[in-house]
Amino acid sequence: MQFNIADLLECVVDTVPERTAVVCGDRRLSYAELDAQANRLAHHLLAQGIGSGDHVGMHLHNSVEYIVGMLATLKIRAVPININYRYVEEELKYLFDNADLVAVIHQKSFSAVVSAAAAQLPRLETFIHVEDGSEALKSHPSVDFEAALAAGKEERGFGPRSSDDQYIIYTGGTTGMPRGVMWRHEDLFFAGLQGGRPGGESIERPEELAEVLREGGGLNIHPAAPLIHGAAQLASWICMFAGGTVGLVPGRSFDPESSCRLISDEEMNVINLVGDAMARPFAEELDRGDYDTSMLVALSSAGAILSDVVKDLLEENLPDAMILNNYGSSETGHQGTAISRKGGQPRFFMHGDCTTVLDDEMKRVEAGSGVIGKLARTGNIPLGYYGDPEKTARTFPVVDGVRYVIPGDMALLEEDGSVTLLGRGAVCINTGGEKVYPEEVEEAFKSHPAVMDVVVVGIPDERWGERVTALVELRQGVEAELSSLEEHVRGKVAGYKTPRQIHVIPSVERHPSGKPDYRWARETSIELCGG
Repeated sequence: MQFNIADLLECVVDTVPERTAVVCGDRRLSYAELDAQANRLAHHLLAQGIGSGDHVGMHLHNSVEYIVGMLATLKIRAVPININYRYVEEELKYLFDNADLVAVIHQKSFSAVVSAAAAQLPRLETFIHVEDGSEALKSHPSVDFEAALAAGKEERGFGPRSSDDQYIIYTGGTTGMPRGVMWRHEDLFFAGLQGGRPGGESIERPEELAEVLREGGGLNIHPAAPLIHGAAQLASWICMFAGGTVGLVPGRSFDPESSCRLISDEEMNVINLVGDAMARPFAEELDRGDYDTSMLVALSSAGAILSDVVKDLLEENLPDAMILNNYGSSETGHQGTAISRKGGQPRFFMHGDCTTVLDDEMKRVEAGSGVIGKLARTGNIPLGYYGDPEKTARTFPVVDGVRYVIPGDMALLEEDGSVTLLGRGAVCINTGGEKVYPEEVEEAFKSHPAVMDVVVVGIPDERWGERVTALVELRQGVEAELSSLEEHVRGKVAGYKTPRQIHVIPSVERHPSGKPDYRWARETSIELCGG
């Protein structure tokens, strides 16, 4: 057996077949049932000529079919590709083409847009649709998901796999078009999937996973984000490697009430959220409702910063659970967990000795030196970006014989070995020669009691180069004077970091992952400023 995700999941199935693997709405599958369905779909895909190295798109809402589709694809050494279900035709054309898809598993309601996007892509020949009650028209030949299962054999018989098989996560980051981060299964297992032993030392042999499963009773995890987001996928695999139940809320949008009910009804042990965009409404629902959260031992946020004010609200409502403000990305896997603190920028303890901070000359920054550098990681890291050797060379450089991933986060290495994150260099604002990192200013806004959400950007300015501008969404039913917001922020950050213009808007747009949509924010700010 290899450190291959499909191999390892089959080990879980063979060790704890009767345990519940996934629950989604009124549907639930044991590990044996999940394996049988994935085997059937895998054989159907093989019959269509799909196999090792082929890319299969997952254009689905959170569902049992999403989990089955990913596992089936991995079983035949193909690669599941996450697709943002909010994409319109032009965006889908780009992704279908960029990812070299040969098949798509999609909601029936997406049929029309899938047909249009795939029309000029001859490689993309196989379509499987999931029934959702939609009357959507389609012009491409498509097989119903249940019919595909019925056509395939329930037994395995797929042949050997490799630790070198690929797993690709498409990530849009905060700016630019999405790109596929290519991981070897083994590297992802250790860097992003906690090595088969959540919270403990990684297993050393693939066969050791069965021993760990026999020792423990499972860990039930609720990934609240869409499975199109890498963090939700990884949380699901971590849960399964622990022999636990993946709890999903069906549908396309995060629903805090449904998440709270799921935690209560299914005795979830962990919930994974993405920053304030999910954590605040979740915390407020806990505050309003009467839910049994006694089995919840941890709330984990990753992919976007969890602000102090929201963290405090979570701690009030979950006094016995650990609130983990984690740091990581699709390019790095899990890198660290925030230190509890009040005010200032987030500080993280690094996990292991693979993470460091590099200066402009690509030398390691000395702890406590005050030098701002780029956060970097070595060891188990991705192969690069799919089909983009230039971007790969920039983000995954080799320095003195050591290969790093440098996703673009600016940071300070503190004297105690912790890291202070300053934000992405790509969205750093240069105003009058001074650098302003949006996340620091956003954190200051979020500590104001009237603010629900905020995004800070730089827009062109003749005098300053860039003008710091804020788009603010207020809490429902709450009003606040712009002068009050400005005064509050000015008391927390330097004057040059305080936005010169603040716009109160109905709602702040974010990516499905919860990350800020800085492109939208910049365009909206320019429009509001009359540019």
